Amino acid sequence: MPAPPAPPSGVAKSRWVPAAWSELPGFEDDALHEAWNAWLRSCERPPPAFAPLCGDVRRLSIASDAEQRAWMVERLQPYRIEAQDGSGEGLLTGYFEPYLEASRQPGAGFNVPLYRPPADLGVRKPWYTRQQIDTLPEVQAQLAGRAIAWVRDPVQALVLHIQGSGRLRVREADGSTRMVRLAYAGTNDHPYKSVGRWLLDQGLVRDATWPGISAWTQANPHRVQEMLWANPRYVFFREEPLDALDAGFGPRGAQGVPLTPGRSIAVDRASIPYGTPVWLASSGPTVQLSRLVLAQDTGSAIVGAVRADYFTGWGEQAGEIAGRLKQGLRLWALWPK
Repeated sequence: MPAPPAPPSGVAKSRWVPAAWSELPGFEDDALHEAWNAWLRSCERPPPAFAPLCGDVRRLSIASDAEQRAWMVERLQPYRIEAQDGSGEGLLTGYFEPYLEASRQPGAGFNVPLYRPPADLGVRKPWYTRQQIDTLPEVQAQLAGRAIAWVRDPVQALVLHIQGSGRLRVREADGSTRMVRLAYAGTNDHPYKSVGRWLLDQGLVRDATWPGISAWTQANPHRVQEMLWANPRYVFFREEPLDALDAGFGPRGAQGVPLTPGRSIAVDRASIPYGTPVWLASSGPTVQLSRLVLAQDTGSAIVGAVRADYFTGWGEQAGEIAGRLKQGLRLWALWPK
């Protein structure tokens, strides 16, 4: 049997150990056609190693799962992803695209602004903190006229900041409504501080998942602002249209392609290159997963070899899953032979 191909360079944070297909949990059972949309999206901006395979990927988009599986076995080599110390166990979390009601004009309960980047964002580093943005008149003056829309709930606005993008059902000035996407456009360059961690450190909660945080905020509205200011990081957005073609996919990830619910993950780029098909296995109290996913995004908290953030989609149900997802993980990268 020929030796497996060498793993890619530039993955200094991980060890790639050649593995047999039989090692991948559930490989014979996954509905691979569900992952093919994510792979087709990766082929819009394929990494060099995968570009020669994209013709076959497109051709096989209407093939059966069995045909897709046979092609993968023929053309790809699995590698078990491990940390440098040899550990193959890691952490899976989730993220999603929030859905919020919004208005182009403040008032009638819509009092929380979502801003475009300020003109001097690239000049002053770091920019003002979240608390300073909310309280200093001179900062408010710099942001005048830069609100894309206003939403009702400051906690939901924080969720939007943390997730980095979202969908708005916006009420326009003429009374009509339309759907738009807010995409990440920059930050104030302050570090992200978890409000869940702050609540735990204060002894205020035992459940620091988003459902637990939401329950605490409803019981303690007088302390919500204090909680929000515990995270100095602030995100600015840009507005994008959300047409029928885009509506079935999430925002563009770091690879530059739209994310596919349930089939896109964020990874540490120093462990797994963007555009790599990955076999993901995770069992826990929130979800049971054994499936093909594509490494198409990253995030500031996604650090380490066996670490992934699982894109659950958009809306309330996706947020419920993402908010609770924190469980063990194993990963196999699938690399061209």
